[in-house]
Amino acid sequence: MSSGEILVERLRETGFAVETVEEAVGGVVAVAGVVTLRGGGRVFAKTLTAPDSDVFTVESLGLAELRTLGGATTPGVLRVTPRLLVMERMRPRRDDEPFWEELAHMVARLHTATGTDRFGWHRPGWLGRMRQHNTWETDGHTFFAERRILRWLPEPRVEAAFDREERRALERLCAALPDLVPAQPPCLTHGDLWQGNIVATAGGSPALIDPAVSYTWPEVDLSMLWCSPRPPSADRFFAVYRERAGLLDGWRVRMPLLHLRELLSTVAHDMDDWGAAGAVRDIIAPFRHRKG
Repeated sequence: MSSGEILVERLRETGFAVETVEEAVGGVVAVAGVVTLRGGGRVFAKTLTAPDSDVFTVESLGLAELRTLGGATTPGVLRVTPRLLVMERMRPRRDDEPFWEELAHMVARLHTATGTDRFGWHRPGWLGRMRQHNTWETDGHTFFAERRILRWLPEPRVEAAFDREERRALERLCAALPDLVPAQPPCLTHGDLWQGNIVATAGGSPALIDPAVSYTWPEVDLSMLWCSPRPPSADRFFAVYRERAGLLDGWRVRMPLLHLRELLSTVAHDMDDWGAAGAVRDIIAPFRHRKG
């Protein structure tokens, strides 16, 4: 049975009258597609070909928290089971400056409305097909070091990619985080805010999908968007975000450092097609051959 046939079967098992499925491409966790239902209507659905897990439960909880606590626009969840997630269908986004301005207002509102005093989340999450460690922590530098950088070092592909001195350099960088990143209060973050997870509603307004939520530094969200490929019009996002939420001095310099989590995750997932391991080496270069 093909992956598309598995998706159709699971939709029908849960009561959806499926006419056709247009499979999506590019996902690393699920088989997904736009589903046309008999009698009209279209939804977006995902299923897992791997063993059942809580990945869809976590995703739906993250979408709800972004929407209810942070005021972000996310697709409505129509059905969630361990093997199936069915959501409101979103549209491709525009890439003009007004769209990115509107997104900046949304993300600034999310970050400024959800400040708290602890880093983490109430349950483990997922980043791609691997666990995101969200155990609560009161110190942001400790949280980022242990849950977002060092967490990846035991992964087999990360162990294979970096030698002993490179791993020590990552550890030295983590020890130096209080000198590299100013203390900031945590807020609710999307956690995987690259352009592929930014879509549009039927009316053309920005919407967010595929979150990896936690309460952490807002700059972690910004680093994902800053360091990932984006259209030139997205530069307007950062100007408007700065007006709405403010940015601490030196934020541009910190973007690659805060992007380390994504780079290490990419290596761990065996998706190093665009030089993620090399980018890690560039970031940690100042921390090689230091004492300590």
